[in-house]
Amino acid sequence: MTRMHYAMSTPASADPDREFTAMMIPHHQGAIDMAVLQLRYGKDERLRRLAQGIIVEQQQEIRLMEQIAHELENNQDRPREEAR
Repeated sequence: MTRMHYAMSTPASADPDREFTAMMIPHHQGAIDMAVLQLRYGKDERLRRLAQGIIVEQQQEIRLMEQIAHELENNQDRPREEAR
């Protein structure tokens, strides 16, 4: 958990999209790490099933956020869409 909290302590910026991915990726990784521990040592079958689902879903979301963050980096000169 210390690793997750450290990775989430990013300096504030003017770009909430980049801040979101910079903080949520380690948050999701922390959830995956905890779920792995549940699978390794937990006994309750309901929690083990939940942990397995968390691993799959959070890994998919991390990949999506990494892709979006990469696209944001490559398109930083383009104007951002305004909120509707």
